[in-house]
Amino acid sequence: QVQLVESGGGLVQAGGSLRLSCASSGYTLSMYTIGWFRQAPGKEREFVGNIRWSGGSTYADSVKGRFTISRDNAKNTVYLQMNNLKSEDTAVYYCAARAARSASVLSVDYDSWGQGTQVTVSS
Repeated sequence: QVQLVESGGGLVQAGGSLRLSCASSGYTLSMYTIGWFRQAPGKEREFVGNIRWSGGSTYADSVKGRFTISRDNAKNTVYLQMNNLKSEDTAVYYCAARAARSASVLSVDYDSWGQGTQVTVSS
């Protein structure tokens, strides 16, 4: 399994920005589809977006236009830039890796997961 470590979470006011990082040691993230998911208290884990090995990305409607996923191959890190944050974005955010070349928005299709990082947006 790919080992993933998220960082960059924290407390931010509504309208603010955060950038989450997903790093791996020993695995080349550009060879995988990397997905970002989030889970709020009492809710199911939901898809946020992904970046495919080809560089293309897909986003959930709820974050489209506000969140951007990018990848720095030299640093072997994937980023989730979150702008114009809203209170409903409060959740634990996870990055996950999918070995298959086809992308997916389903959490069950991802093979490896990070430990998660908390994002709290105050209104």
